[in-house]
Amino acid sequence: MKLQTKLFRSMAALAVLAAMLAVALMTGVFYARTYALTRAELRREARFAAAAVEAGGAPGALQTGASRVTHVAPDGTVLFDSGTDAQKMENHLSRPEIAQALQTGTGESARRSDTLDAQTLYCAVRLRDGSVLRISTATASVFGTVLSALPLLLLAAACAALIALFPARRLMRGVVRPINRIDPAEPYSAEAYEEFSPLLTRIARQNAEIAMQMRRLTQQRDEFSAITESMNEGLILLSPDGAVLSINRAAMRIFGQDRAAECTGRHITQLSRALPLQHATDALQSAQPCEERMETGGRIYHLLATPIAAADAPARGGVLLLLDVTERAERDELRREFSANVSHELKTPLTAISGYAEIMEAGLVKQEDMAPFAGKIHREATRLLHLIEDILRLSRLDEGAAELPRESVELLSLSQEICARLAPTAQARGVTLSASGEAASIQGVRPVLDELIYNLAENAVKYNQDGGTAEIAVCSQPEGVSLSVRDTGIGIPPEYRDRIFERFFRVDKSHSKQSGGTGLGLSIVKHGAALHHAALRVDSTPGKGTCITVTFPHEG
Repeated sequence: MKLQTKLFRSMAALAVLAAMLAVALMTGVFYARTYALTRAELRREARFAAAAVEAGGAPGALQTGASRVTHVAPDGTVLFDSGTDAQKMENHLSRPEIAQALQTGTGESARRSDTLDAQTLYCAVRLRDGSVLRISTATASVFGTVLSALPLLLLAAACAALIALFPARRLMRGVVRPINRIDPAEPYSAEAYEEFSPLLTRIARQNAEIAMQMRRLTQQRDEFSAITESMNEGLILLSPDGAVLSINRAAMRIFGQDRAAECTGRHITQLSRALPLQHATDALQSAQPCEERMETGGRIYHLLATPIAAADAPARGGVLLLLDVTERAERDELRREFSANVSHELKTPLTAISGYAEIMEAGLVKQEDMAPFAGKIHREATRLLHLIEDILRLSRLDEGAAELPRESVELLSLSQEICARLAPTAQARGVTLSASGEAASIQGVRPVLDELIYNLAENAVKYNQDGGTAEIAVCSQPEGVSLSVRDTGIGIPPEYRDRIFERFFRVDKSHSKQSGGTGLGLSIVKHGAALHHAALRVDSTPGKGTCITVTFPHEG
C-alpha cells in the first residue's frame, strides 16, 4: 500500500470519527437538556396536581395529558391509578419515590422499561392526609436517543467523508510531495520536513557505506580480473550446476573461444565434450576434488577441479585449473626414452668387455691373440668413456649451462683450432678438413661452442667418403653470424632429417658403431644452439653430402 493512500485513509477515518463524535456529543447534550426539562416539568405538574387534590379535587379528575397519576395510601396500598386497575396493583410502599416522599415530602426516581429505548420518570408528593400522589411520564432512554439519532450520525459521517475527500487528498499530496522529492543518492538535496532529518542522515550514512563497499568490491573484482587475465594457466569458476561464472583469457584460448560473454552462463560441457572435463564436473557436483589429464588442441593439460564450500555447508560451485604440461610430458617421455637408450648403449660395450675378459680369464685365448683381444677391450672401454662424457655434457647443458659465464668468442679462429685437433682423424680417412670465412665474434659460452663445432666437424669427417672434403664456413649476415659445416659424405634421407637431433638416433647404425659414435653428438649440438638462441638448418642429399648451418643472432 502506498504511503499517500494510507495517509488519506487515516485522515478520512479521523474526519468521519470526528463527525460521529460531534453528533454523539450533540446527542448527549440534547438528551441531558431534555431529561432535565422533563424532570422539571414533572415536578411542576406534581405540585399542581397535589394542590388540586388537597383543594378537594379527586385524583381521577386531574387533566395530566400523557402523564400517569397514581394515588397511594400511607401503607402503600394503591388507591387510584390512571393507567390500570388499582385493585390489581401490588403494594407500592417499597417504591423508591414513594418511600422518599413519605419521609421527606417529595420523592423522585427513574426506571427503565422492558425495552432499552425507553424509561419512566417518577415524581411523588406527600399530601396532608399522609397519602402520596405520584405523577409519572415515559421518556426516551440514552440508548433510545442515540438510536433515534443514528440516521443523523450516519448522514454526518457520510457528509464528513465526502467533504474531507478532496481537501484530504490535496493535503496528502502536499504532505507526500516533499517525501517523493527526496533523492536516495543525495538525500539532503531536496527540502524535506525537519522530522525526517534522522532518516535522511541514516540514508546518507548508508549511501556512504554502500559506496565504500562498492569501491572495495570493484577493486577486488579488478584485482581478481588482472590476476586471472595475466595467468598462463586456464581458470574457470563454475556454479553448482556446472554453468560458467567466470573464465580467463588462457582458458578461452584452450577451448577455442574468443569472448568471455559467449562462455558465461553456458554449461562447461558446451565448451568441450572432453571426457576428463565431464569427469571433473561430475566430481564437483559431488563436492569432491578431482585431477584429470586432458588432451585438446594438440596440447596436454593437467586438470584440477576443486569444490568451493564453506564448513558444514553444501558446495557452492567449483574452480577448474588447467595447467599446460605438454612440454613437461614431452620431457618426461624423452627422459624415459633417454634412460632406456642409455641403459642399452651402456650395456653394449660393457657386455663386449665382459665377454672378452671372460674368454681371456678362462685361458681360451692363445698368447698371440691376446693383443687383438686387449685391443677390442680397449676400443669398447674408450667407446664407453666417450658415451659417458657425452651424457655428462648433455646433463650440464640441461641443468647448468645457462648459468655459465659468457664471453666474446671468435668463431673462425675457434673453428680453425678444432680443425687442427681433428686433423689426425681426417688424415686417417683421407678427408680434407678446412675452416674459412670471415672473423666474426658472438657472446657465448666457449666450452659449449667448442663442443658444438667439434661434434659437427667430427660427424663431417666420420660420415664422409674416403678422399672426401669437409669445410667449416663462417659468415656474418644481417640476421646474425652463420656457421656452416659441409661434407661430401653419405647424406641423410629426407625421412630422417627431423630426427637426427634426437638422442641416440643414428642414420647408419653399423657405420656409427664402427666409427665409435655415441649417437649423442647432434643432440649436444641442438642443446648448444638452443642455449645461444641459434637456429639450425639441415640441407642434405643422400650419397652427395650434408650441410648443417647454425645461425647465431646478433646481440640486442
